[in-house]
Amino acid sequence: METIFAPATARGRGGVAVIRISGSKAGAALQVLSGRGSGAPRTAELRELTDPDSGEVLDHALVLFFESPHSFTGEDVVELHLHGGLAVVDSVVQGLGKIEGLRFAEAGEFTRRAVVNGKFDLSAAEGIADLIEAETSAQQAQAVRQMKGAFGALCDVWRDRLVQSLAYVEADIDFADEDLPEDLAASVLPGLTALNEEMSGFLSDHRGERIRDGIFVAVVGPPNAGKSSLVNALARRDAVIVSEEAGTTRDVVEVRLKMAGLPVTICDTAGLREGVGVVEQEGIRRARKTSEEADLRIWMQGAEEASPDFFATADARDLKLVNKVDLVANPLEAPDIFQVSIKTGSGLDGFENALESRIGEMFGDQEEPVITRARHRTELESCVSALEGAMSLLRVGGETALIAEELRHAARAVGRITGRVDVEELLDVVFRDFCIGK
Repeated sequence: METIFAPATARGRGGVAVIRISGSKAGAALQVLSGRGSGAPRTAELRELTDPDSGEVLDHALVLFFESPHSFTGEDVVELHLHGGLAVVDSVVQGLGKIEGLRFAEAGEFTRRAVVNGKFDLSAAEGIADLIEAETSAQQAQAVRQMKGAFGALCDVWRDRLVQSLAYVEADIDFADEDLPEDLAASVLPGLTALNEEMSGFLSDHRGERIRDGIFVAVVGPPNAGKSSLVNALARRDAVIVSEEAGTTRDVVEVRLKMAGLPVTICDTAGLREGVGVVEQEGIRRARKTSEEADLRIWMQGAEEASPDFFATADARDLKLVNKVDLVANPLEAPDIFQVSIKTGSGLDGFENALESRIGEMFGDQEEPVITRARHRTELESCVSALEGAMSLLRVGGETALIAEELRHAARAVGRITGRVDVEELLDVVFRDFCIGK
């Protein structure tokens, strides 16, 4: 492969900037820049870097050499730890570009080479990307588990079980005349049934994707219940327009924040009511749609019109809230209904703590591997579909060759999650969103 280079730190002024070089000519590139070769592996050295053409001094840098295969990419890698000024970084990048046999790296190319060289599997590489993008502690913890290969290891176990079953079925085809146990192919059905149940249960769990992409909470209720005021109070800023005029909110307004270490989007929706104009009707339609798609809903009414009937459609996971309790003598009371006055702040801290606890209960504190990306879900769904096809044929005594083909499809699908099979066609898709230098 060509030797590549790129900054490994974000562009901008800072104390230190790192440029990474990977490939067979990494040591030669260092020789050109510093006048000395690679040096001892994993030993930091202070060197003067100069321009390959003019000899002008570019920086005094800390240099590290990682010898293949003991590096991130599995190739010879040189890291240049520069002073973090933009001019310094640009001049060293330009200097590297003058060296024959080197080129600027594409997005994600360092990690891609690590996968190709067997340093880790494809799902772990995606964990690295998620770790770079992590904004909350829960996203960070999930990405670390993914990067360490927890999900990939589980997929490998599933694939091994499929391959073992496939071997039994193919033995029944290839050695039909040999002295083998009777109904060898049919004997794999109990194991496939258990595997199908395990994978199907895994597909029903969406927590990993919610943690990665964010949890949506919809605030639902009639006009003037204080929905926008609640969103502003939770966001600690005036994110949404608040007015005494009914129907001020006519579209779904999203405010992103962190709760229980998780990324949460609070959706302020149009007030639910009848007999309004076309624009507000569209807002109400969107409000209902957002409510249906939300992971959690806050059902909210003002104390003056609060009714138990309004809360009757709430799920067990939803929270019920009565606002403006300072305006009435006897507000609606129930053990599962929170009473607040957003205007005075009464009861607001208790409700916010309850909301954070509910989110934590639903999506936090998970240690087991989970699906985190749409690609994983699509491949696992393909695997389950093929697996169910094989099981259906086994139950009716179908053609053994067709059973084997379904199992091959299933094994290939789950293998694509980690890149064990068909890896070349997946690499462009997986690494296109990576940042340069990683």
